[in-house]
Amino acid sequence: MKRWICPQCDREFSRARQSHVCVPGCTVDETFAPYPPVYREIYDRLIARLGPIHEDAVRVGVFLKSERKFAEIRPKARSLSLELVLTRRVEHPLIARTLPMPGGRTVHFFKLTSVTDVDEQIVEWMAEACDG
Repeated sequence: MKRWICPQCDREFSRARQSHVCVPGCTVDETFAPYPPVYREIYDRLIARLGPIHEDAVRVGVFLKSERKFAEIRPKARSLSLELVLTRRVEHPLIARTLPMPGGRTVHFFKLTSVTDVDEQIVEWMAEACDG
């Protein structure tokens, strides 16, 4: 997919002149550097089985994009926040809250603290969101 690159922040987007907060990008390593190493391990497990994706890393987190943004992964003080967009609402013990979006989509907010939190169900939902 051809992506538009913002001339001010040098970040990639799916549409030309797409609205965004124009902040400089960084690497995934730089995003996770100030946090416990387990956060990077969780991140790596979340994306391990995904097809081609664009990782839009900024200081506050990593925005995962295929045709559109389907997830945000943000390091926090006590957990790694996964914001996952699905075409339906799902239930899981690690979902802290959900937020309905236009078009029937739902954002699910997970609080992850361990690599073992990333179970097979979450991995499947990541792939579903990526493809969806």
